[in-house]
Amino acid sequence: MPLNAAQWQKSLTADGLQPVYLLAGEELLVLEAADALRAQARRLGYAEREVLDVGNHFDWDDLARSAAGMSLFATRRLLDLRLPTGRPGTEGAKAINEFCANPPPDVTLLITATEWSNKHEGAWTKNLDAAGALVVFSAPRPNEWASWIGTRLASRGLSATPDAAALLAERVEGNLLAAAQEIDKLVVLHGQGKIDAQEMENLVADSARYDAFKLTDAAFAGDGGRALRILAGLHAEGEELIGLMGWLVNQLQLALRLANARDFAAQARAERLWPAREQLFRKALRRAPREHWLQCLARAARIDRMAKGREQGDAWLEAERLIAAIAEPRAAGALA
Repeated sequence: MPLNAAQWQKSLTADGLQPVYLLAGEELLVLEAADALRAQARRLGYAEREVLDVGNHFDWDDLARSAAGMSLFATRRLLDLRLPTGRPGTEGAKAINEFCANPPPDVTLLITATEWSNKHEGAWTKNLDAAGALVVFSAPRPNEWASWIGTRLASRGLSATPDAAALLAERVEGNLLAAAQEIDKLVVLHGQGKIDAQEMENLVADSARYDAFKLTDAAFAGDGGRALRILAGLHAEGEELIGLMGWLVNQLQLALRLANARDFAAQARAERLWPAREQLFRKALRRAPREHWLQCLARAARIDRMAKGREQGDAWLEAERLIAAIAEPRAAGALA
């Protein structure tokens, strides 16, 4: 039977590793669980790790060759197989079944899948579960969010009153990545200790409406009206444009790297984009060619110079035009 999160945590304290693991489900939780397993492997003397990225042209014979290969240092080895879709296909299922039937000594196979549902299960997952461990990570249910937030806060040396945890749960609206980012921000802003509802309100409520992350997400999502409202809110609150432009330039550079990539999905994985953000950029790049994003980046650099007083012009007005162009590339006059 698949392990739940609590059983998974307990299994990490064992003196040894299973021959094979499949960690599947919500990307944030899967990546963190894989990091924890790798750390445990290092503690147990797994001195070698080989990464196998399953793309469109992956050769599943590589798994057997890697499993059978000799260690350079006669140590334990970890095979890190990344299967984003959770679907190995016929050849992949056969290769995984063969590994599970006769796992080599001193080798552990870690498979991570960031897309998962009951439809992914099959004979290969049953064989894997029998030979090792299958763990499916699901997002908290609505009534579990406050508890999940409390547990995550505690893991970072913080605690919160029930009202404070509920307030944060409402603020992140069921978004795991947003919740993780907010908690990491709280560590910086508050430090260790307990947070009550009023402190939580002061630390996160103001940024719930207007922040740089929401600005860029709205712009790349094509929601020009919302993006411009956020920008106006940031301006009204006295936000420094220089910091905003730094983040906007960062995101435009990311868009260009994705636009230039021969394999969008592989580049998105290399950038460690969460599925929602991968789709955000995928849709944005469909709205305009590469040249448009080059123009946007050049304009962003010019606005940055304006904000720093190195070039004449109304930086906030130009920022409005740039945001409009990112959201609605067909508005040709936006970059005029």
